Amino acid sequence: MQRRKFITLVGAAAAWPFAAHAQLLNPTRRMGYLSFGEDRILKKVFVDRLNELGWVEGANLSITYRSAEGNENALKSMAAELVQTNPDVLVAGFGALAALALKAATKTIPTVFTSVGDPVGLGLVPNLERPGSNVTGLSTQVSDLGGKRLQLISEIAPTGHPVGVLFNPQTPYTDLALKEIRSAAVLIGLEIKAFEATSASEVAMQFRAAQQADVGSVIVLEDPLIFSLLGQFGDLVKRYRMPTLSGDRTFVEAGSLMSYGPDRRANFARAAEYVDKVLKGAKPADLPVEQPTKFELVINLKTAKALGLNVPATLLATADDVIE
Repeated sequence: MQRRKFITLVGAAAAWPFAAHAQLLNPTRRMGYLSFGEDRILKKVFVDRLNELGWVEGANLSITYRSAEGNENALKSMAAELVQTNPDVLVAGFGALAALALKAATKTIPTVFTSVGDPVGLGLVPNLERPGSNVTGLSTQVSDLGGKRLQLISEIAPTGHPVGVLFNPQTPYTDLALKEIRSAAVLIGLEIKAFEATSASEVAMQFRAAQQADVGSVIVLEDPLIFSLLGQFGDLVKRYRMPTLSGDRTFVEAGSLMSYGPDRRANFARAAEYVDKVLKGAKPADLPVEQPTKFELVINLKTAKALGLNVPATLLATADDVIE
């Protein structure tokens, strides 16, 4: 045997155990990610945080993505497809519908939801402290959030007009949020008008309807459907001269007037940390569902100027961020 060939074979044989050992120490893990609609920005935050924690797609992590693209009927089959890939963990993207579909699809595979309004009320978990099953994650539920949003929009919107609430009735959490807003409105003597939208075309139609109903401002209860229409909101606000408040700053960055709510990007980053714990052996049953602790008020002064609104100095002073 030639000396060079012999050395190559010996070297390969010596290296093999080390390579095999490294693979055993750091094998490729599998994750399934299900989303109801487009949540590209938030998903990037999630994946970036996974990378920081040492989980890199294509290296030691394989991710199978499925998106229903707003079609609720597709969620069940997509959840079943992800279960068939035999993943180590499943992740539900923004909203409750994907989480509910995954919960129905498996009782054993660890599942982490990223942003659900009322996980107990929806039956995802029996209680927040001890989920007790294969499902846990991050909640956006906070008492009196609707009242706070109503107060904030009332400080800047024209007085003497009803406040509109735009929501998708097919999203479970919006019913609870609307009730909170109505209760708060009774206490401060404001009229609430509800505007339902279950498709992209209906969102624009309801902005027009709100204008025709003499509504002075609109609170947007964003869900995966409405979130997928993010790029349209700036145009709708200007076209119908309608001050809007949402729960996520990305709407303000797109041209909405203001937002107040949990830092949803922080939620998705935290969800990645939950996935990291699960991949390292933690059980979802022992991981409490976390509620948000950080809230941010963001105001778009460009939009306020375009709508002819004066933002009180006291309100600006409390804002976490101002877009000028």
